Amino acid sequence: MRTLKSLCAVVILLFALPLYAGEKILTIIHTNDLHSHLMGFPPELDFTPDKTGDDATLGGWARVATVIRREKAARANPSLVLDAGDFTMGSLFHMLAREEAIELSLLKRMGYDMVTLGNHEFDLMPDGLARILAAGRRNGMPEVVFSAARFSAESAKDDTLEAAFKKGLFKPYSVKVINGVKIGFFGIMGEVAIGDAPFASPVKFTPPVEAAREMVKLLREKEKVDMVICLSHSGLFEGSKSEDEVLAREVRGIDIIISGHTHTLLEKPLVVGGTIIVQAWEYGKRVGVLDVAWNNGRAAVKNYTMITIDDSIPADRDIQRRIDSYIGDIDRRVLREHGLSYWKIIAHTKFDMPIVEDEAPVGNLIADSIRWYANKYDYDPADPVTKVVASIEANGVIRDSLMMGKTGRLSVADVFRTIPLGIGMDGTMAYPLVSCYLYGSEIKKAMEILTSIYPLKGSSYFLQISGVRFTYNPRRAVFDRVTNIWMGSEEDGYVPLDYSSSNKTLYRIAANIYDTTFLKVIGGFTFNILNIVPKDRQGKAISDLVAHRIDADKRKPGVQELKEWVGVMEFIKSFPDIDGDGLPDVPEKYSGKLGRIVSEPSLNPVKLLSRGTMVTWVMFGVFVLLAALIAFVVRFFVKKIRK
Repeated sequence: MRTLKSLCAVVILLFALPLYAGEKILTIIHTNDLHSHLMGFPPELDFTPDKTGDDATLGGWARVATVIRREKAARANPSLVLDAGDFTMGSLFHMLAREEAIELSLLKRMGYDMVTLGNHEFDLMPDGLARILAAGRRNGMPEVVFSAARFSAESAKDDTLEAAFKKGLFKPYSVKVINGVKIGFFGIMGEVAIGDAPFASPVKFTPPVEAAREMVKLLREKEKVDMVICLSHSGLFEGSKSEDEVLAREVRGIDIIISGHTHTLLEKPLVVGGTIIVQAWEYGKRVGVLDVAWNNGRAAVKNYTMITIDDSIPADRDIQRRIDSYIGDIDRRVLREHGLSYWKIIAHTKFDMPIVEDEAPVGNLIADSIRWYANKYDYDPADPVTKVVASIEANGVIRDSLMMGKTGRLSVADVFRTIPLGIGMDGTMAYPLVSCYLYGSEIKKAMEILTSIYPLKGSSYFLQISGVRFTYNPRRAVFDRVTNIWMGSEEDGYVPLDYSSSNKTLYRIAANIYDTTFLKVIGGFTFNILNIVPKDRQGKAISDLVAHRIDADKRKPGVQELKEWVGVMEFIKSFPDIDGDGLPDVPEKYSGKLGRIVSEPSLNPVKLLSRGTMVTWVMFGVFVLLAALIAFVVRFFVKKIRK
């Protein structure tokens, strides 16, 4: 009997061998949207890379490096380390990206094999990205694949980036043979991400589905690859029809999509039409580890782990030493001229100031800082019209919260992370502040962005405001939901704003150049219903916002740009020292909402129509006509039935 059982086992094994003989395992370790967050946070002051078990911070590239090394060592099969873009722009480290390619150099040392470009890699304009890639070649970098860039034949502004492409600093695709499997890689950018890359001009981008079809065809037919992996900076929302889900459905032949852009924490892979899709949240707070089984021409999930990068993971000492050396460079080359240093404590807080999809404490603080900073440098009390009475900040530009942590002390590094983006027209890093004048009716239109566009387009379009309070009714007609507006402040009080079209008083506002540009073009997105025309103090339309940057020192030639991040620092430093510890104390007002934006939903006909614009009355007219038509049809058929 035993002999018979043994014989059966052998036979079963022999039949099973052909099924498993072709299976090959590949491990993909992946991240996305790292955004220069080299240190653990929040706050960075709490981060202790040389110790474990003593802080609550997440992330830190030295910890990520440890995880990469550990996961590779735990497997006999080969591993790939991939990133789906936006590896730069988000902390003080990116201030030296053009000179040192800090992020790319570190990623190489951490073991990354390949990355793609996200929209924020284009924040420094084509020449800035070209400089980053050139520095990366000097200092070492992973392979960069990006398949969607289309260079301008008419403009020379992208010539340096085109030259970098021709030199192979980034490629449309790559082919590697790993464990006997020939794999093709390519990188794309999604439609939403393309819209978030205004400073890429004159570079244009092939739409993601079109670019992917082209690459899959090339890789499958010309390069004869077995497997296709797409690094997609497009986006993924669990349980929704996101761009990468659409990509998987519409483009056959993609085995794996490493997704980025939407900062989604996806605990388990999605499988759409046979395509495996993964995404690992943001800022290096998670690392995804995908074990792929390749068998009979198909890829399948063998195992998936989402690793939390927390204080239980020791930092890689070599990587952390390099990060520490970069901090010294930042102090010398960036912060010293402002009287700052990376670890300098500039204030004390007794509460967290989170960024949320609503009126946010940190949003109120940043918006207030813009108005305060602009007036500090460009308000003449003898000339009242020069006073900045309002300022705005889009949520999409605010990148992090201000958290009290273990000590309640706010460092320069932590404050900078809240507002790190952009480049000035003078070539230096970070967005400059711009001022212009608007009518009261245009201030209302600006607030309608928040009431009507934000609900449709997402949190990036929510506006944090200073100098303004308003109420709105979300039940009213789109683009006409604001019901009351007041101008002023919590300290000085608020007074009603006449936002009728007959009020031609000019009100000076300030914002960074990115947000101001958006105000200027919002009309085109709304059939000119929310058309806003930035003006100079004489009421003439501004054709070039660059010329209206606020000048910090008019005695010097050119424009000495007021940098938004410096304004936030200076504003916080201006707070009084309440507790006598030698540090400014963040006022209690920033511990919660201030009632600057108040929703008052109502279906009361009076409240739906009161002070309505043409939009409201047109929609009301359409409603009345439809109601009358329905009543006529009902009456007609009732008469027919009665007959």
